[in-house]
Amino acid sequence: MPLAPTTASPALVRRREALHARLATPALFAAGEAPSRNYPANRYRFRAASHFSYFVGRALPASLLLFIDGRTELFTHPPDPDDALWHGPRPELECVAEELQLDRVRPLVELDAALAPYRGSVATLPTQDAATQELVSRCLGREVRAGTGAALASPLDAALADAMIALRLVHDDAALAQMRFAAAVSAEAHVAGISATKPGKTELSTLAAMLSVLRGAGLEDAYGPIVTTHGEVLHSDRYDHDLRAGDLLLADVGGETPEGWAADITRTWPVSGRYSATQRAIYDVVLAAQHAALAVCKPGGRYRAVHDAAKRAIVEGLVLLGVFRGEVDGLLERGAAALFFPHGIGHLLGLDVHDMEDLGDRAGYAPGRTRSALFGDGYLRLDRDLAPGMCVTIEPGFYQVPGILDDPRRTESLGEDLRRDVLARFSDVRGIRIEDDVLITSDGHEILSAGVPKDPAGIEQLMAAS
Repeated sequence: MPLAPTTASPALVRRREALHARLATPALFAAGEAPSRNYPANRYRFRAASHFSYFVGRALPASLLLFIDGRTELFTHPPDPDDALWHGPRPELECVAEELQLDRVRPLVELDAALAPYRGSVATLPTQDAATQELVSRCLGREVRAGTGAALASPLDAALADAMIALRLVHDDAALAQMRFAAAVSAEAHVAGISATKPGKTELSTLAAMLSVLRGAGLEDAYGPIVTTHGEVLHSDRYDHDLRAGDLLLADVGGETPEGWAADITRTWPVSGRYSATQRAIYDVVLAAQHAALAVCKPGGRYRAVHDAAKRAIVEGLVLLGVFRGEVDGLLERGAAALFFPHGIGHLLGLDVHDMEDLGDRAGYAPGRTRSALFGDGYLRLDRDLAPGMCVTIEPGFYQVPGILDDPRRTESLGEDLRRDVLARFSDVRGIRIEDDVLITSDGHEILSAGVPKDPAGIEQLMAAS
């Protein structure tokens, strides 16, 4: 299996030039420190902060990238003589500058002096760790926030955030090459997981089959994998349940390239190899909701309308099954969809599985748009008009969450129009989600994750062949 592609330096240069054209002040991006566990030398694999990685494409811990006066300069630690013993030799700074086509690469100790003439006029974005926060705050002479979703510290930083959002909302060819690779490998991992699932095994055995494919291609996890027979737990992080005939297994697993470009795929399949009649009925409702959402995925389509299309299809399907009684419009107004589909239809995808969510709703919501106050709709992570080159996930679901269905605050508006006697017939469906990675094109959309089946017959056929 080939390894993930590397972004060529000319593509990185074009990204830097595009940012320079949008900047009114200097800007500084931090890669972040390599985290460790228990003691300093026991380090996790380093993943650079995404805004830094977008322009550098390499994992360079404790490095900072400065955009200034039309130049792009990297500040990093020079090679250490001990590297040859412990980690292998590192290239000299001049070699890094040549490889990445940077204007200059300088020792990190020179950053203070380089910024001194511009102190008070340099923009930056929130850092991902406290040590980097301290370094950047000291160099800029002002407090810089740390942590994803941290408030922007100044109007300079807000302007830089807006420039980054404008650049990263639409992916260039180099980014799409990475995302296509991540999606193709992640789809192959799902095929391996489906094939490995058998009654008597465990959730962990399926996860292991999926991770083997990801690691074999050099991909890390884009997020904590979800592989569970308890699909009603939306972000389950346990893998200790036995796989039993009659269970559905929900797997939400995606890989990430070394540069951080992500895939995000969910499939739900029967442990026994065949859906029961009730499982198939609900699965078909969720699949119809995804098709309805995909129909809105085209240039100019509003992402909130994508979400609304999925909600309507789910309620329509549940009315046909008898779970709801009444007119679809009235049921939607009373919050019927959120009882079983309590999250948003998806999110931006790119350099991070939830692309640019470190910038909060500034990235996800177009100017003048805000989150709904309604349960379910309030979890919608994106409300922008779709444009060619944007990539989003489309992930409708159906979940029987006791904390929702047993809460009068959530159900009283439906009254007896929620037919619990009919719902009881579907007790073998805890949770179903179907998720794909979708690229908006000039005339519609392309499903990047099409390499793994989602039609029930295709999934059953794959399981029968394994």
